[in-house]
Parts: sequence; C-alpha cells; structure tokens
Amino acid sequence: MSAHGARSRRRGGGHEEEHVNHERWLVSYSDMITVLMALFIVLFAISQVDQDKYIQLRESLAAGFKDMTGNESVLDGGAGTLDGQSAVPEDAPVDGTAGLVDADAELGHQAASPSPAATSDIDPDTLEAAKAEAAHLKEIKAGLLKRLREERLDSSVRFRIDERGLVMALVADDVFFAPASAQLTPTAGKVLDAAGPTLRRLKEQISIEGHANVLPVSGRYATNWELSADRATQVLRHLVEKDRIAGSRIMAIGFGDERPLVAGRSKQAMETNRRVDLVILSGAPEAVRDLLPALTKE
Repeated sequence: MSAHGARSRRRGGGHEEEHVNHERWLVSYSDMITVLMALFIVLFAISQVDQDKYIQLRESLAAGFKDMTGNESVLDGGAGTLDGQSAVPEDAPVDGTAGLVDADAELGHQAASPSPAATSDIDPDTLEAAKAEAAHLKEIKAGLLKRLREERLDSSVRFRIDERGLVMALVADDVFFAPASAQLTPTAGKVLDAAGPTLRRLKEQISIEGHANVLPVSGRYATNWELSADRATQVLRHLVEKDRIAGSRIMAIGFGDERPLVAGRSKQAMETNRRVDLVILSGAPEAVRDLLPALTKE
C-alpha cells in the first residue's frame, strides 16, 4: 500500500477538531446580570414603606400593651387607634424611612419627659396615684426642711425629687467631709440628727449613696470608689447607731466619681460632686414614679 493511500484513509476515517467557542463567557455574564437586576428590584420593592400603615401599626401595638389614651385596646377586639388618622401631618416630608424615625424619636421624648400639660393623656388612676405620691414626698421634704431651719442648717442641704423618690443631698464642701476624708464633721452630725426623727418615722427604704469628685485620692483610699463607699457607710452608721433608724430600712453604696451633678473641674464641680445623697425610695409602681419629676418640677 502506498504511503499516499494510507494518508488518504487516515484523513477519511478521522474526526475534525471541534471549533473552540471563545464567547461562552457571555452566557454566564448574562445570567449574573439577570440575577443582579432581580435582586435590585426586590430590594427596591421592600424598601418602600407605607408611612400611614407603619404609624397605625405602631400605635395599635402601643395601645394593646398600655392604653394611655382611654381608648379600647385593639388587642381586645376594639377599634383602638386604627382610625386611619396619621400621627404626622399629611404634608410632612418623608425621605425613605427618615420621617418614621423622626416620628418615633418625638414620641419617645414625650414619653420620657411628660409635662404637666400633657398629663390629660395619661391613665387617670395612674395620674392620681402620681399626684398623691408627689404630695407625700413634698410633705416629707417640708418636714425635713422645718427641722433643718430650726437648727439653721437648711442651707447645707439640697433637695430634689426624681423617679426614685426624694433625694436629700449633703454637699460636702468641707461642711460634711474634708477632702479625701470620710470622717463626719460636727456640722454633718447636726444635720443628720436634725433629719433623724423625720426619717425614723417613715416607712420607705433609704439608700445612702456616696459620691466623690474627679480628683485622685491618696493615702488610706486606693480610689474614689473606696472613699465614696466609706462616706456612705459613715452616714449610715450615724443614722443607725445614733438616730435609731432601723438597719433593715437603710443601705449604703458608693459610686465614686461616676455620677457627677456638675461636669468638669470647676470649683463648683469639685464641691458639688463631693457629696452623699440620702434617697428616700418611693414604694409606688414604676409607672407612677416616672411621673414624679414632671409633677414636682419647680
């Protein structure tokens, strides 16, 4: 067989090489673009918030858990706050969910700091209980001030009422404690003795809270924590041992320099933050106590 015939048979019986498709990547690329487009469409669709429905849902849930307006709760089958009324003006600008965030922030601010003018929106029973508790704390304050004035010591004590109860602050500008010291001065003893009879007649628990300014201490105390705790303990011991207040009604705690009344390092801050607070703890429910600062604001 000739060489030419063999070459011819090899050419006739063989297979041609498959042509390479250099554009196959376009298929995968097109699939990826399609998936991304679908993803963006879904994201766009779920980002559209119906503000009216959001406000209605928020108010309905609030009314269901605690109906502060006197309407029937929606969780009990009533109409509740689902009346179609929007909590924000109809022409309020809304950009995405920014308007909803602003509406929630305003609602939270009003709930955290109720004013006397807004008390008409509060449950009547809760409001009456808060007024009664506020009057009770003011009566205690008046009794303490009377005893202190008799001893001409009223200028040495500062009072305030917060959500915990009545706070009698013994500001330690060298009247109650010397710097870096927990030793009670004679004036401090007189103030505690003047307040003792009134405190002894109360039924409320009393928290003695020691504080210090930001100046570092040295010597006996390693930190302001130990100093503030010792000051609170010394006041507690005086009230229990000399003024005969039941130990089961009183406690002592130190906060160091972590809870200042005046920020900074001014002379006023140094004097005001070096103090001991006698807190007459209100026994009222939390919803009642939350209203006390607004009802007693002077």
